[in-house]
Parts: sequence; structure tokens; C-alpha cells
Amino acid sequence: MPTTPNTPRGSLKVYLGYAPGVGKTFQMLADGQAAVKRGVDVVLGYFEPHARPDTIAQAQELEIIPHRKIEYRGKIFQELDAEALLRRNATIVLVDELAHTNVPGSLHTKRWEDVQVLLDAGIEVWTTMNVQHLESLNDQIWQITGVRVRETVPDGIVRQAAEIVAVDLTPDALHNRLKRGAVYKPEMVEKALAGFFKGSNLGALRELTLRQAAHEVDLRQAFYDETRALQAPKISGVSGTTTPPKEHILVHLTAESTSAMLIRRGRRAADYLQADCTALFVSPTGDISRLSSEERSAVEEHLLFARSLQIATQVLQGSDVAKTIVEFARRNHVTQIFVAQPQHSFRDRLLGRNNVENIIRIAQDIQVTVVADRTQRPGA
Repeated sequence: MPTTPNTPRGSLKVYLGYAPGVGKTFQMLADGQAAVKRGVDVVLGYFEPHARPDTIAQAQELEIIPHRKIEYRGKIFQELDAEALLRRNATIVLVDELAHTNVPGSLHTKRWEDVQVLLDAGIEVWTTMNVQHLESLNDQIWQITGVRVRETVPDGIVRQAAEIVAVDLTPDALHNRLKRGAVYKPEMVEKALAGFFKGSNLGALRELTLRQAAHEVDLRQAFYDETRALQAPKISGVSGTTTPPKEHILVHLTAESTSAMLIRRGRRAADYLQADCTALFVSPTGDISRLSSEERSAVEEHLLFARSLQIATQVLQGSDVAKTIVEFARRNHVTQIFVAQPQHSFRDRLLGRNNVENIIRIAQDIQVTVVADRTQRPGA
């Protein structure tokens, strides 16, 4: 379907759960069925049945757009066919498993990129995902479960959603579904219950999901209130309430692997505070191309990762890292500086090479948060 610059962007609806089997896909399909009965043009763009009879039954009366078949390493894989969906041009497209990584040879690397194409064409999309696939929560999920989730969705994608539906189910009810074989094959149940689906994991993930959904509602309400305030008529001679200064978080990047953890933490804090967020790297020359190949590669990766989470990035020249960071913070009204816990030797500290301690010492008017890198989970 051809689009024009005037084509209104489609809206996004996300069904958010805390684990496989809570009912995200079932609920999405049920809502799709209800929309069809109201006369809305709805199609099923991608559906992963997982051999679950109840879910398969829910899809029976929906129009299903055939998946795109791709051969890879001698096997045939099925992926969402964005081009076919654009040609069909339905009002609403249902897309299962937003965090999925497409097989090599697909038009896009990630399914959420396919969804962006549909949204850009003015098509409304309803989709499903679990909270553990949210990029900024990656470290927190690992702390809770011991599982490092590899398929993630940038927070900015979820933040685009016009509606977030938290699909809830108690851990006990989910355990019952597992034991009945309604989620996985019987031979997989015991392993699941002893691993990811432990009661302690599910309770923590459920709480995180409900908190995330509530936070997303708060963000949308705050945006609505701010929009209404800007649109309200101004009355001459009458002053309103003073808007408090906006928070601004600065994340100090280095070539260390801890920078990825710091970026996620900064993104989460910025979301909750509705703050601006900037990631800053300081080098003696201000040119990362002059770094060693290993260091340059690491810094470029961190800068790219920050941008993928919609964090502004800066590379500054400075021989004194701490001084450069604090001066930048003051010029740009930064309210919090996030730094990683240092691993310097006692000799480095004696020689004043501990940038974190130096930042804390000279930034007495700015809050500095030192974030520890938990290389092992508690109790692991």
C-alpha cells in the first residue's frame, strides 16, 4: 500500500504478560474476534499456536494472512509477511510475539521492525510480549531469574503504544496450566517448574509487570495533562502554578562492559522521573577513532546501544575526565550523574585516577549515583 507524508500513523496496542502461558495471545485473539463482530476489518498477521488447543480455537474465525516462508540452512521457517499485510491493508493487524528475532533472509532483523512498517503505513497493530523482553529490564530480569534474555524490545517501541493491557494470572493458576500440559509438552513441565517457572520467579515477574503497566498509564496521563495545560487559554494578569525544573540524567560511558548495565539503569530512572537522559563519553582527543581498536569497538557499541534506547549521546574532549563530566553537567542542568562502581587499584586511588571518586568530590551540587555491577546474582 503506498503511503504519503500525510498518512496518519497507526496506533499500537501491547498485551503485556510476565511469562509464557498467562494468556496474552488468547486475550488478543478474543479481543480481535469481538472487533470483527463489531464490523471492524481485522486480520491475523502472525500467530504462534504452541500446540495450545484453546488458543488455536480462538484463531479459527479470524482471517489469517499466510506467513512468509524462508529457507535457512536447509529448513523452511515461517515469518510475518509485512508486504502481504500492507497489500491487504486491514484496519487492525494482530501480531504475536513482538520480541521475536526473524530468521536470516527476512526483510528485517526483528519482528518489532516489521510492526513499525505497518504502523508507518497507518495500520493499527495489536501485539503480545512478556515483561522480560523489555530492554531496560534486562539486568533486573537476570537478577531475578538467572536467565539472560537475548530477545529484547527497545523501551521506545513500547512507549509508542496507545494502550497497554496487562494480562494477569496468579502464579498458582499458571502452575496448574503447566501441570495440565496447557503451556508446554508434558516432558518439559518438570524442568520448567524447577527453572524459570519457580514460584519465587513468577511472583517477582508478575509484580514487575503490573508495576510496568501502571507506570505506562502514568506516563500517558502525564502527557495528557501536559497537553491540556499547553492548550488551555491564557488569561491576562493571572499566573498559573510554576512548573518544577525537569530532571536530567547523565550516564558516564566507558569502554568497560558495565556501561551496558549503566545505560539500562539510566533509561529506567529517566522513564520513572520523566527526565531527559544523556550518555557521555570523554576521551583525551574527543575522537574515538584514535582509541585502540578494542576500546573503540566497545565505545561504539555502547553509544549505539544508548541511541537504541532513545538516549542522547555525546563524545567530549577532555584530559580530566571527572572535570569534563561535571562541567558538562552544570552547563546542561543535569540533576543526576550515573557512574559505574570502579575497579581501580589502591595505587590508582593514591594517584587520583579514580574518576568516580573525583566526580563525587567536585560535583557536590549534583546527585551522583554509583551503580554496582552485580556479576553474580544473590544466592547464585
